[in-house]
Amino acid sequence: MLTATFFDGERWRDGVVGLGEDGRPRLGEETPAPGCPLLPGRIVGGFTDHHVHLQLVDHAFLASSRLGRVVDLGGDPSTVARIAVHNSGVSTGGGASEAVPGVPGPDSPDLRTVDFAGAFLTPPGGYPSDRAWAPAGSVREIADPAAAATAVEEMAAAGVSCVKVASNSTAGPVFSDALFRTIADLAAARGLPVIAHAEGSGEAQRVVRLGATQLAHAPFSERLDDEEIAEQAARISWISTLAIHDSHARAIAIDNVARFHAAGGTVRYGTDMGNGPTPVDLNPAEVAALRTAGLDDDALLRALAPVDPLDPRSLLLLLPPGSADPLAARPLTPADLKV
Repeated sequence: MLTATFFDGERWRDGVVGLGEDGRPRLGEETPAPGCPLLPGRIVGGFTDHHVHLQLVDHAFLASSRLGRVVDLGGDPSTVARIAVHNSGVSTGGGASEAVPGVPGPDSPDLRTVDFAGAFLTPPGGYPSDRAWAPAGSVREIADPAAAATAVEEMAAAGVSCVKVASNSTAGPVFSDALFRTIADLAAARGLPVIAHAEGSGEAQRVVRLGATQLAHAPFSERLDDEEIAEQAARISWISTLAIHDSHARAIAIDNVARFHAAGGTVRYGTDMGNGPTPVDLNPAEVAALRTAGLDDDALLRALAPVDPLDPRSLLLLLPPGSADPLAARPLTPADLKV
């Protein structure tokens, strides 16, 4: 056993690390014995990317990434559910889960948690119904409250952890206030947060008033004023996705995030993985943009929401001595425990 300093999601703590029965490193929170050797470096759980599209990337690379958890925010629910099952090692219906090409099976030591929203919920003709990149089954067009109830029920039955609602006024129609609120209420009744793609003048502010609990993208269409920032910081969290934008939109988004973070708002690291040539791993450009927005080392780690390092199934990462840069992290190996 070695003494280890680890990040529990909010703060740094001391515990012990050693090899489990399966020969993999395991972290414990017990008090180290006097004279216990110290592990060089510090431990964090695998990081979370809160906005990915696994059908648009080679998701097999997750198994060798520093990501312990991803949240798919728009895909065919049945396909993404199979990817999630195979990464979590949980079978459905009491039998073996269906194999997904390129994804490690439940016995792999490199399992990752995949949460997902299922299909984009959008009005008829709304974003992204006309996008060539949208996989079959990844968009549900909703015309009325009855269709909304059916769609939310089907997403819940598919095992989603949240609901994704598109509200992009620059690319087609958006839901009326009444229908958006109906969807939000239906989701809330099932314990499902509503994550909104808000794009276009006033949309980020509107969806918050109507029941969205998180923005899929930090606002990039316009600069929010300080009063709007304060209101959002008190009511909602933002997923960053700063690096996907052109320079103009990125500057707007970084400015909004800087003031939102300073106002106490919760920023979550997310890359919109699959939107262009994004890595299936930590994205250095996104990390750099968040630092530009004023997130220091600990704030950045909180935004990355590491999985619980005390969970014996969690991916454990090692930060080198003296560093809190997540880009310097690498998987902790048995060889690291031979000091």
